[in-house]
Amino acid sequence: MRLAADTVLPPSIGRPAYDRERQAAGIVHIGIGAFHRAHQAVYTDDAMGAGDRDWGIVGVSLRSGDVAAQLNPQGGLYTVATRSVAGSSLRVIGAVQQVLVASEDPQAVIDAIAAPATHIVSFTVTEKGYLRAADGSLDIDAARASASLYRFVGAALAARCAAGLPGLTLLSCDNLANNGAVLRRLMREYLAAEHRDIVDWFDGECRCPATMIDRIVPATTEADRAAIEGELGVRDEGAVVTEGFSQWVIEDDFAGPRPRWEAVGAELVADVAPYETAKLRMLNGAHSALAYIGLGKGHEFVHQAIADPAIRPLIETLMRDEAAPTIDAEPGQDLAAYADALLERFANPALHHRLIQIAMDGSQKIPQRWLETLAWHQRRGGRCPSLGVAVDAWIAFLQGGEHPVDDPLADRLRAAAAAPDARQALFGPDGVLASEWRPD
Repeated sequence: MRLAADTVLPPSIGRPAYDRERQAAGIVHIGIGAFHRAHQAVYTDDAMGAGDRDWGIVGVSLRSGDVAAQLNPQGGLYTVATRSVAGSSLRVIGAVQQVLVASEDPQAVIDAIAAPATHIVSFTVTEKGYLRAADGSLDIDAARASASLYRFVGAALAARCAAGLPGLTLLSCDNLANNGAVLRRLMREYLAAEHRDIVDWFDGECRCPATMIDRIVPATTEADRAAIEGELGVRDEGAVVTEGFSQWVIEDDFAGPRPRWEAVGAELVADVAPYETAKLRMLNGAHSALAYIGLGKGHEFVHQAIADPAIRPLIETLMRDEAAPTIDAEPGQDLAAYADALLERFANPALHHRLIQIAMDGSQKIPQRWLETLAWHQRRGGRCPSLGVAVDAWIAFLQGGEHPVDDPLADRLRAAAAAPDARQALFGPDGVLASEWRPD
């Protein structure tokens, strides 16, 4: 038995507080993995539960049909399991209506984005999904490929323009510095190459707000699914597991209607940058350091690594003394308290967050997580000893054969790490990840 609309749930399990059958789809989300289902879809579910209408989500998987196979037989329903030291809770989310697989039916994806009821297209495609070249511009050849987000969004925007429909809000929910501006620039580059006649329409009609997203969402395991099935009484192939903490900060710059996310916990602000920078350099920077240092010391999970007395002081120093001084905090943004909260979240033993999951795609993450902090201190004559340890741990990770290097630049990274001066080969002026920071 699979989770379904007519499943009789135990009273302790939360369920959608609205009539799903009467909600139109107002959002198309590209990259409907576990993070989206534990984060943005939960806020949207809460907003509809609070009275908002017509914000159902059409999910899109660009390549794999796995999520469609998980959710479509369940009518889009899935469970979020929230786990903490104090215990766990389950709720069923109803915001997702269906999942399209772009590789199987590309026109259905274009039609969904071009539909008059659609107002927002959101994205969690990871850093590498934006298809940036080494200089930060769009890799136009990759963007023309069949599995590119630009291909689908560009064709749909052209259809909307031709039909006299309004523009869309394109909402990046990925860990990119200044993600809204990056998405706008890359999308505009694609349109200039492939749909030149609508560039002015895009400039005037569409918006790309910046966002900061924060929730730890480990990959769901078979043991997780079995435990959730024991509580639900039915099988849920789309279940996700997460922590109690959740944060979403959004630049208040939309092209048209939007859910009242701010009524259910999101923060709508004029400037996302201080929150985004704190998250990238403190949380994400510490996570990547934990991953490479922890794996090097034989740990499997985040909570094990942060409990290691040889690692925790490095992570505290990284957050408090190296990352925090580089951030121009907003009034009321307490970075010391933020560091305290992060350490507590990392130590949550109920959340089995695998270090190898965090270690993926290092080339796409390290520039904004580590290198900007290193360069900031170097310009002022300072050093970052904890980040230095993290850099060396990443090099050792690339050099070793114990763990796979899952990265779009894997071959180049391994070759650079094997060079006589690996730091220069990776980070020097001609390195794979050349930046303002100049390694010793």
